[in-house]
Parts: sequence; structure tokens; C-alpha cells
Amino acid sequence: MGLKAAITAVGGYVPEYRLTNKILETMVDTTDEWIMTRTGIKERRILKGEGLGTSFMAIKAAEDLLAKRNLDPKEIELVICCTATPDMPVASTAAYVATQIGATNAFGWDLQAACSGFLFGLTTGSQFIETGKYSKVLVIGGDKMSSIIDYSDRTTCVIFGDGAGAVLLEPSEEGLGVQDSILKSDGGGREFLYIKSGGSMSPPSKETVENKEHFVHQEGQQVFKFAVTNMADYSAKIMERNNLTAEDVNWLVPHQANMRIISATANRMGLEEDKVMLNIDRYGNTTNGTLPLLLWDYEKQLKKGDNLVLAAFGGGFTWGALYLKWAYDPS
Repeated sequence: MGLKAAITAVGGYVPEYRLTNKILETMVDTTDEWIMTRTGIKERRILKGEGLGTSFMAIKAAEDLLAKRNLDPKEIELVICCTATPDMPVASTAAYVATQIGATNAFGWDLQAACSGFLFGLTTGSQFIETGKYSKVLVIGGDKMSSIIDYSDRTTCVIFGDGAGAVLLEPSEEGLGVQDSILKSDGGGREFLYIKSGGSMSPPSKETVENKEHFVHQEGQQVFKFAVTNMADYSAKIMERNNLTAEDVNWLVPHQANMRIISATANRMGLEEDKVMLNIDRYGNTTNGTLPLLLWDYEKQLKKGDNLVLAAFGGGFTWGALYLKWAYDPS
């Protein structure tokens, strides 16, 4: 059978401050009803505090995992930090997080695939376990989306929130863990979802700041169309490729971007609502944080051997689905 990469622990962190729809009504021309009808989001968490970046939440999520598992951080060999909002350019957020949590024997890197990053990172981390190269890999997904959102733009500010989640990958000889994944990308998508300036094509300047070119810009309808089709199609494809029926799937773990996209994916898979993990109403879209935060929220409901399908769609465009067998019973 060979080794599989199993998730053996999860951790999470969301900031205390709640940005509710009622508060947003005082900031932009919108209503609670409009937001709920189109997105399913009631509130989102926002990280407040001078100098606090994605690493702050990633460290908290990792520390939560380490404490729950009673694990010595020196045993961790690799840290993959999946994020679209690293603390700073060039300096690796993953390296900083590893050092701060005491994982001094680990190396690490940041992985950027927009909202699909954690899915890509989980697949990448699993390869190091399956080859027998490493036995403890930490995969973190987190974003401080509030740092790149224009809170006068009602098309984006109602969607995103801040948060981070972490999972530990370890070898399984029982066939539990990551079974299969299908990952895709299409570079043509970057005209519909992007941050115009701050990169090498358009470095920061007085003009780029004044023109608000360092915030997320999204062509909502185009992104929605691509996301609905691809998240649903590839969730169905991973089922077909592994001979899974709707009855075989215990949980859908979908990226929390929009309730309508989640419903379309579940329908395409033939799943009832009670098999769909949801926290979009409480956290909004935390980008790389969505999938690990779902596992964190639902951990006590998961049972050893459960079949999970994780699905995501992000800027780039990037998307995919992953089939996972859960490795432990709730404690």
C-alpha cells in the first residue's frame, strides 16, 4: 500500500474583532440583506493591532495545534505557509513562523496560489511524507485580507476576513490521509482578479497609492462564473476518479467564498446540506485560511476513516479538489 500523508492534528486562530454586516452598512452603500442573499456572510473577523501580520495568526494556529497534540516543535521538519498576504516581500513568512514556534530543525517556504493555496500546499506537503523523506510536515493556511481590501469598495469589502489554520501531516501505513488530488490553473484569469501594483510590473509609487492600486480588484461576475463551474466540476471529477458515490462522501470541505458556489458544488456532487462544512457566515472568505479553519471547526465531528473532499478556487485562476481519508477519532 505504501505510505500516505495523514492529517494527525489541526489548529486554528481567528481574531477577536467582528466586522458585522450592520457595521458595514455604516461604511459603504450596502445592507445586511443584500450581503446575506448574495454571499451568505453575516460577519468576518479582522486582525487589529499595530505591526500584526499574517504571521501573528499563523503562529497562533500552529501553537494551538502543538498544544493539542503535545508535540515538541523541534520534531517538525518542514513548514509550508500558504498565503496571499505574506508579512513582507522577500523575507519568508514561513521561515519566521517556524522560528517563532520553536521549529528550529525545520525549513520552510511561502506558497502563493490565492484561495487555492492551502489545497496546493497540502498536496505538496503530502509528497514529502509519501516518499519517506520526512515524518512531520506542518501546513499552514492564513491571510490578513483586511490589509489588501479597500473598505470603500462594496464589491470586495463585504467578502473577506482574516484568519489562519494549520494541519500536521504524518505517515500512515493504514491507507489513511491524502488519497488523490487534481490541481489546475489558468493564467488568463488574472485580468479578472488581481492587485494591480506592488509587484515587479508596477512597483509602488506615490501615484499607485493615490490610485488605490494596492487593493484587491475583482470582476465579480466573471470570477463567480469560473468558480461555480470549476469547483463543482473538479469535485465531481475527484469522486469519479476514485469511484466515490455521494453516499461514500462523508464531508465536503469547500472554499468559503460564496454560499451559492458552495451550494452548486454540493449539488453537482449529489450531497445533502448536512454533509457540507460551513463557517462562511461567521468568518467570510479568509482565502488560505478557509479550508484548515473548517477542519478546525468540525474536528470533533470527524471520525477515523471518513471520506472528505476538499475543493477550492482562487485568483490566477487556480482551482482543484483533493480526496482525503480522515485519520483519527474525536478526543
